[in-house]
Amino acid sequence: MVQVTMSMDEYLALIAGSSMDSMPSTILEEVPPVSKKRSTKYSRAYKRNFNKIKKDYQKKDGSWKKNGFRMTVKKSHESTRKGMVRKTARRAYEKR
Repeated sequence: MVQVTMSMDEYLALIAGSSMDSMPSTILEEVPPVSKKRSTKYSRAYKRNFNKIKKDYQKKDGSWKKNGFRMTVKKSHESTRKGMVRKTARRAYEKR
Protein backbone atom coordinates (compact mmCIF):
# COMPACT_ATOMS: atom_id res chain seq x y z
CA MET A 1 0.00 0.00 0.00
CA VAL A 2 1.17 3.52 -0.77
CA GLN A 3 1.89 5.88 2.04
CA VAL A 4 1.02 9.55 1.66
CA THR A 5 3.49 11.93 3.26
CA MET A 6 1.60 15.18 2.53
CA SER A 7 0.27 17.35 5.27
CA MET A 8 -3.31 18.60 5.17
CA ASP A 9 -2.17 22.13 4.21
CA GLU A 10 -0.15 20.80 1.25
CA TYR A 11 -3.11 18.72 0.12
CA LEU A 12 -5.50 21.71 0.25
CA ALA A 13 -3.00 23.87 -1.63
CA LEU A 14 -2.76 21.17 -4.32
CA ILE A 15 -6.53 21.03 -4.71
CA ALA A 16 -6.85 24.84 -4.73
CA GLY A 17 -4.20 25.04 -7.46
CA SER A 18 -6.15 22.75 -9.78
CA SER A 19 -9.28 24.92 -9.81
CA MET A 20 -10.78 26.67 -12.85
CA ASP A 21 -8.57 29.71 -12.22
CA SER A 22 -5.49 27.80 -13.38
CA MET A 23 -7.09 26.64 -16.66
CA PRO A 24 -5.55 27.95 -19.90
CA SER A 25 -6.97 31.30 -21.00
CA THR A 26 -8.02 29.97 -24.42
CA ILE A 27 -10.69 27.80 -22.80
CA LEU A 28 -11.98 30.54 -20.51
CA GLU A 29 -12.21 33.29 -23.15
CA GLU A 30 -15.66 34.75 -23.29
CA VAL A 31 -17.58 34.54 -26.51
CA PRO A 32 -18.73 37.98 -27.71
CA PRO A 33 -22.50 38.45 -27.47
CA VAL A 34 -24.44 37.91 -30.67
CA SER A 35 -26.26 41.03 -31.78
CA LYS A 36 -29.96 40.62 -32.45
CA LYS A 37 -31.26 41.24 -35.95
CA ARG A 38 -33.56 44.20 -36.26
CA SER A 39 -36.83 43.63 -38.04
CA THR A 40 -37.32 45.46 -41.32
CA LYS A 41 -39.74 48.28 -41.87
CA TYR A 42 -41.83 46.02 -44.11
CA SER A 43 -42.08 43.24 -41.53
CA ARG A 44 -43.15 45.70 -38.84
CA ALA A 45 -45.84 47.13 -41.14
CA TYR A 46 -46.96 43.62 -42.11
CA LYS A 47 -47.28 42.61 -38.46
CA ARG A 48 -49.32 45.72 -37.70
CA ASN A 49 -51.67 45.07 -40.64
CA PHE A 50 -51.97 41.35 -39.83
CA ASN A 51 -53.08 42.08 -36.27
CA LYS A 52 -55.67 44.60 -37.52
CA ILE A 53 -57.14 42.25 -40.13
CA LYS A 54 -57.09 38.91 -38.27
CA LYS A 55 -60.14 39.67 -36.13
CA ASP A 56 -62.31 39.57 -39.29
CA TYR A 57 -61.18 36.01 -40.11
CA GLN A 58 -61.29 34.43 -36.66
CA LYS A 59 -64.16 32.84 -34.78
CA LYS A 60 -65.22 33.95 -31.31
CA ASP A 61 -63.23 31.13 -29.70
CA GLY A 62 -60.06 32.36 -31.43
CA SER A 63 -59.77 29.60 -34.01
CA TRP A 64 -59.52 30.48 -37.69
CA LYS A 65 -62.46 30.39 -40.07
CA LYS A 66 -62.13 28.29 -43.21
CA ASN A 67 -59.23 29.79 -45.25
CA GLY A 68 -59.11 32.55 -42.62
CA PHE A 69 -55.37 32.51 -42.03
CA ARG A 70 -54.67 32.38 -45.75
CA MET A 71 -56.95 35.36 -46.44
CA THR A 72 -55.47 37.32 -43.54
CA VAL A 73 -51.97 36.83 -44.91
CA LYS A 74 -53.10 37.82 -48.40
CA LYS A 75 -54.91 40.98 -47.25
CA SER A 76 -52.01 41.94 -44.96
CA HIS A 77 -49.53 41.74 -47.83
CA GLU A 78 -51.84 43.75 -50.07
CA SER A 79 -52.31 46.55 -47.55
CA THR A 80 -48.61 46.59 -46.68
CA ARG A 81 -47.56 46.96 -50.32
CA LYS A 82 -50.09 49.71 -50.98
CA GLY A 83 -48.45 52.35 -53.16
CA MET A 84 -45.56 50.08 -54.15
CA VAL A 85 -45.43 49.27 -57.86
CA ARG A 86 -43.00 46.94 -59.57
CA LYS A 87 -40.82 48.53 -62.24
CA THR A 88 -42.08 46.21 -64.95
CA ALA A 89 -45.71 47.02 -64.17
CA ARG A 90 -44.94 50.75 -64.25
CA ARG A 91 -43.14 50.46 -67.58
CA ALA A 92 -46.01 48.49 -69.09
CA TYR A 93 -48.46 51.15 -67.92
CA GLU A 94 -46.32 54.03 -69.31
CA LYS A 95 -46.06 52.41 -72.77
CA ARG A 96 -49.83 52.65 -73.34
